[in-house]
Amino acid sequence: MIETDKDTARRESSLLKFMSKYSILLILVGLVVIVAILSGGISLRINNLLNVLRQVSVIGIIALGVTMCIITAGIDLSSGAVVAIVSVVVASLLQSADAMDRLFKGGHPWPVGLVLLIGLGLGIAIGFINGAMITKLRIPPFIATLGMMTFARGWGFIYSQGRPRGSLLDSFQVIGQGSILGIPNPAIVLLVCVAITYLILQHTLWGRYTYALGSNLQAAVVSGIKTDRYLILVYTFAGFLAAVASIVLTARIGSGQPGLGLGYELDAIAASVIGGTSLAGGLGSAGGTLVGTLIIGVMKNGLDILNVSADFQQVARAVIIVVAVTIDVRKNLRRA
Repeated sequence: MIETDKDTARRESSLLKFMSKYSILLILVGLVVIVAILSGGISLRINNLLNVLRQVSVIGIIALGVTMCIITAGIDLSSGAVVAIVSVVVASLLQSADAMDRLFKGGHPWPVGLVLLIGLGLGIAIGFINGAMITKLRIPPFIATLGMMTFARGWGFIYSQGRPRGSLLDSFQVIGQGSILGIPNPAIVLLVCVAITYLILQHTLWGRYTYALGSNLQAAVVSGIKTDRYLILVYTFAGFLAAVASIVLTARIGSGQPGLGLGYELDAIAASVIGGTSLAGGLGSAGGTLVGTLIIGVMKNGLDILNVSADFQQVARAVIIVVAVTIDVRKNLRRA
C-alpha cells in the first residue's frame, strides 16, 4: 500500500501526542540511561536503586500535598517547618528520658500508636489553619503559608530548646529503617501516599473540585461549589502528608531535630513542577509528581556517584527548576 500524506500526518500527530503525554517519563528514562553510562553501571545496582527510593520518599510524600495546593493555584511553603515541629514533638514523646517528666512522673515513652496519631494530628491542625487563613481571612496562600513556616519552625526550636531528641524506641524506628520483601518502608509509605492522592484526584468529587478551583475559581463559585470547604481540605491534606513525611524521616535518622526539613518545601515544589503540575493551577497529577521526584533523586544520586560537589549540585538543580518552569509557562501560553 502507498502511504498518503494524510496517513503520514496522522502518524506524526499520534507520535507528537505520545511524546507530549509521556515526556516526563521519557526524560526520567533518558536520565537513568545517561547516569548509568557515566557511572559505569553503578547506578543500576539494586542496592543503589533502593537507596534512591529511600532518599526521595520524604520529598515525594511532601510533594504530593504541595501538588494539590498548586493545582488550586495556591502554594504551601510551610511543609518543611511542619516536618521539623512534628519531628521534635514525636521524638520527645518517644524518649524515655527527662522529656517525659515534664508531662507525667516516671519518664516512660508514650505508646507508639498514640504518638503517631498526635504527630499526624499536629500536621492536620497546621494544614487546617493554613486553609482557614486563606479562605476565611483572605490571606494569599504565599503569605499565609510563609507565616506558618516561620511560626512552626520557631516553635519547633522553642519546644526542643534547640536540641535534638534521640534514643527513640526501636518499634518506631522500624518505620524508617525497616523493609518489606526488600523494599524500604519509606518507599512503601510513598507509594501508598501516591495511590491515595491518585484516588482523591481522579475518582472523587473532592478531586474534581480541586481541579475546578485552579482552572477557574469564579466559575467554581458560580457553579455552587463550596470553594472554602474544599480549599481547607486541600491544605489540611497537605499538612497531613507533611506530618507523614516527618514521621518517616524521624524514624529513619533515629532522632527528632528542630532543623529538619529546611528547604524541603522548595524541593517539593520543584518535584511537583518538574512532574507537570502547572503553577497557574488546574493541572497536575500524583503520578507526574512521583516521576518528578524520581528525576530529582536520580540526578542527585548520579552526581553523588560522580563525586560532583554539593555546591555544583545546587546549581544543577536550580537549572532544572528554571527549565521546568519555562516549559510550564510556554504550555500555558499555548493553552491561552
